[in-house]
Amino acid sequence: MAFSINEKTLVATLDGVDYPSKVLNGTRLSLTEEECIAIKNAKIASDETLFERTLENLRRTRNELLAETDWMANSDVTISDAMRTYRQELRDITNGLTTVEDVNAVTFPTKPE
Repeated sequence: MAFSINEKTLVATLDGVDYPSKVLNGTRLSLTEEECIAIKNAKIASDETLFERTLENLRRTRNELLAETDWMANSDVTISDAMRTYRQELRDITNGLTTVEDVNAVTFPTKPE
């Protein structure tokens, strides 16, 4: 890891990310490398939690849409190709999503008539 402190601004830099100084007992100090690592790890954990919550919300909506058409998948019902494709697109909607931005950019397929 690359860590440095700008002595003039007291901004600490860890792996190219700047961490502003802190004030302790009225004195402005730069963050230590350990403090920067702790902040970095907390952000990573927070980002992962946000991604999981966002993905879970997407899955919930997807599952509700699938549930609306579950009856069409019964063996005694003939399901159209368009409906079969729609349901498959819903099931596949979470494939390849790796960021919150990916999840937020998802567009649900249009339910066929």
